[in-house]
Amino acid sequence: MENNQTIITPIAITAYSALSASGLGCEALYQDLQAHHSALAPLSLFNVPFPAYVGEIKQPLLRIRESLADYNCRNARVALTALNDAQGAVRAAVEVAKASYGAHRIGVIIGTSTSGLYETEAAYGVLLETGKMPADFHFVNEHAYQATGRFVQCELGLTGVCFAISTACSSAAKAIAAGQRLINSGLCDAVLVGGVDTLCRLTLRGFRSLELVANQACTPMDKNRQGISIGEAAALMLLEKCHAGNADKMKVLSVGESSDAHHMSTPHPEGEGAALAMRNALQLAGLQAADIDYLNLHATATKINDRMESRAVFSVFADSVPCSGTKGVTGHTLGAAGALETIIALLALKHQFIPGTQGLQELDDECQCQVIKSPLSKQQLRIAMSNSFGFGGNNASVIVAL
Repeated sequence: MENNQTIITPIAITAYSALSASGLGCEALYQDLQAHHSALAPLSLFNVPFPAYVGEIKQPLLRIRESLADYNCRNARVALTALNDAQGAVRAAVEVAKASYGAHRIGVIIGTSTSGLYETEAAYGVLLETGKMPADFHFVNEHAYQATGRFVQCELGLTGVCFAISTACSSAAKAIAAGQRLINSGLCDAVLVGGVDTLCRLTLRGFRSLELVANQACTPMDKNRQGISIGEAAALMLLEKCHAGNADKMKVLSVGESSDAHHMSTPHPEGEGAALAMRNALQLAGLQAADIDYLNLHATATKINDRMESRAVFSVFADSVPCSGTKGVTGHTLGAAGALETIIALLALKHQFIPGTQGLQELDDECQCQVIKSPLSKQQLRIAMSNSFGFGGNNASVIVAL
């Protein structure tokens, strides 16, 4: 990217909500972060033949209304429950936006890596037993990547742009980037963005086959870390063009992206793609490294990824920015992580605190960046960054501000 790259126009975040293992709503998430409490626990949703600590949602999920029954799956129910969090008021904000702009001017972009795969696994179980797929299984409306986004659009009565992004663990961060571009290009006046991913057998067994799943709660950036703890979540944000009516809202300044394509599942060992995403985000926002007050690390708790990210962060910031990894609280929520952890960055700005790195006991000897072990309160934070790095080198760094 050239140094004279045009600075992108910030957009307002008029509402946001999260549902994760910490519970429903951003307040529940904030309480776990502030208390340095891990929501990880042994898997109970289904059985796997190995120990697995996960960030499983225990919150009762809302039912899909009859007219949208073809979309009925765990992913859609998780999205619906998050959408109806009264505290986050996302649904109410969408209604206000519809009245202001029209349903056709509001887009929906949802990042996901699993979509309705949990239901597909159950359907194939029925097929093996009976020789037939269940009559109520609808592949396109449950399993396909666009299914949850389409469900959200129908549930809210929106008629604008609607699509899904699936770039593994950077999916939801890239949804934020796409939403900002849609607004700045004039194609939309508001975009509901975020990520929704739910637990399923394929991801647990798949990561296990790569020897990346810890047999205990994950310990990001720790010298003795063993691997990831997979989580599930829905994290939703309504983005709108800035105007006098939302001047007091927090902003998305920019999203820096890169695609280093070093390896299908392993990042560049020196973090070149990750560093490029962070630098691109700074350039697009017209900022310097010293302007970032807090950095939420991707920090998956795998040996290679944490080492890579620490090198990438140090190459951009040296040891000047306080940073932490929060997957020890929520688990790695895969396609939802980029939005969930952007919301964590928003909570850090709102409450003027820096989350700790849950599970960290002894910092990796090779880590040179300033990793915060326990939460810090009474901070002075104005701008925060959140990193999300996916398979194939699909990287995204989101910058948000008060």
